[in-house]
Amino acid sequence: MGVMTDLGTPAVLSPQEAERAVSLAAPRGYCAGVDRAVITVEKALDLYGAPVYVRKQIVHNKHVVADLESRGAIFVEELDEVPEGSTVVFSAHGVSPAVHHEAAERGLKTIDATCPLVTKVHHEAKRFASDDYDILLIGHEGHEEVEGTAGEAPEHIQLVQGPDDVANIVVRDPDKVAWLSQTTLSVDETMQTVEAIRKRFPNLLDPPSDDICYATQNRQMAIKEISKDADLVIVVGSANSSNSVRLAEVALEAGAKSAHRIDDASEIDPGWLEGVTKVSVTSGASVPEDLVQGVLRFLSDHGYPDAQAVHSAEESLIFALPPELRRDMRKLGKG
Repeated sequence: MGVMTDLGTPAVLSPQEAERAVSLAAPRGYCAGVDRAVITVEKALDLYGAPVYVRKQIVHNKHVVADLESRGAIFVEELDEVPEGSTVVFSAHGVSPAVHHEAAERGLKTIDATCPLVTKVHHEAKRFASDDYDILLIGHEGHEEVEGTAGEAPEHIQLVQGPDDVANIVVRDPDKVAWLSQTTLSVDETMQTVEAIRKRFPNLLDPPSDDICYATQNRQMAIKEISKDADLVIVVGSANSSNSVRLAEVALEAGAKSAHRIDDASEIDPGWLEGVTKVSVTSGASVPEDLVQGVLRFLSDHGYPDAQAVHSAEESLIFALPPELRRDMRKLGKG
């Protein structure tokens, strides 16, 4: 319903107001792996009581982490911060075998919330290593997922951060080279790197299936669709969320005039809206929907109409909770 005057007649809208539109990407927000990881910590708190320790951020979103902290989760960087015998959850990004070994040595009760799609990459790394391949892992140095995957076969894996790194690759046998990737990268950028690698190593072996996760690909496809003629794209997601950062970059590559990543509506600069008629909104795979709704309320308060969802893919995947958690839930009659 349009804005009404005191006389009960529709207000006269300026040409700019009449043209305003807000497009909302679908799908957006939580993916199956993030949903599973967050529920894992919540269920662990219900079952065992606080505190439950979590190694690293369970997912890369500061609001999710703060909410779980308020319920009794304690986030640590390394296992030596966890008291012996305590319960610790491993984050969705995965950990190396060395971390599992350290947890066992310290008598910690572990619950592994690694996303099953990340676990798949770990299995691929072990398989390629057992066949004595040099493995080129495409990803970002220091990212927890990369550290976990590299830890599966450190003597076989070398990191490639982009096409510019390809010239520096050194392998034992150019005919025994395989590639894997971090699951949250830009699809287009990853394939550019793969093609650059293949030019050097024509017999490069591909993983049995695409490592970029379905949710990352779907969210990038959705933001491309609604960025083509957007004056402004707003991506909700934390700065340490690789897939959220990529969404803002993909939006600009797709034709958006401007794109900003924010944690929540409080970070929106009203100046971004000057002269803007078409706004597109999306969120990264670790972002709760209420943060997106906060952005839409901000836009509404600034004279923009209700958002129109633009559907580019359907998602129905659900991952089972970690087996060790399900076992305890059954024991306690809560499963």
